[in-house]
Amino acid sequence: MAQLILFNKPYGVLCQFTDTAGRSTLKEYVDVPDVYAAGRLDADSEGLVILTGDGVLQARIADPRHKLPKTYWVQVEGTPDAASLDPLRRGALLKDGLTRPADVRVMDEPPGLWPRLPPIRERRNIPTAWLELTLTEGRNRQVRRMTASVGLPTLRLIRTRIGPWTLDGLAPGTWRAVVEPRR
Repeated sequence: MAQLILFNKPYGVLCQFTDTAGRSTLKEYVDVPDVYAAGRLDADSEGLVILTGDGVLQARIADPRHKLPKTYWVQVEGTPDAASLDPLRRGALLKDGLTRPADVRVMDEPPGLWPRLPPIRERRNIPTAWLELTLTEGRNRQVRRMTASVGLPTLRLIRTRIGPWTLDGLAPGTWRAVVEPRR
């Protein structure tokens, strides 16, 4: 059995246990020895991070060759329409090449969503919208680059699911351990 830790990473926290610049890290929240993040979230992104000490499982979760779906709630600036969402569904052309097609839909603001500290910037005359976006790869800042490529800059990014694991029931900064059968 492999131990997994499901952690709801708050905004501003690095996905590592040490930082020489004094920034906030996982160490402040997860006091479990010999676990490491299986994949990363940028400091300015929030949500589900999986930690484990099982290297094989860590690779299965993080390596894009396994095509494990990752779902995000994305607050964007602007109003999404078919013309802006279709390129995401087909695969967005980024500087490092064409992405795999994403599943994307417009959604209402997630119910029970915690406030972000600091809050996102809001401009009175520019509307915002929420998208649910599911990817099967994990390029650097991919969601942000994809939404920007179609004229919908990301304001807030929350990962809610990685494969079968979800953020359900986890407040920001909290975690729970689960046991995963070895494969």
